Amino acid sequence: MKKDTRISESTSLKPINCIKCVHYYVTWDPAFPKGCRAFGFKTSEMPSTLVKRSSGHPCLKFESKL
Repeated sequence: MKKDTRISESTSLKPINCIKCVHYYVTWDPAFPKGCRAFGFKTSEMPSTLVKRSSGHPCLKFESKL
């Protein structure tokens, strides 16, 4: 059975590592090389950082690849 890691990762005080998330992807756009499929955007910074700055909350869509 797959462990639900969304709650434990998203409520912790340490930053979320998007590279370990199933929704993270690398784009072909040099200006916006990182993307989040869950929220549907590309960015030049880690997507979780943008989500935190925009909403004031840690990313609630994080799902561990493992």
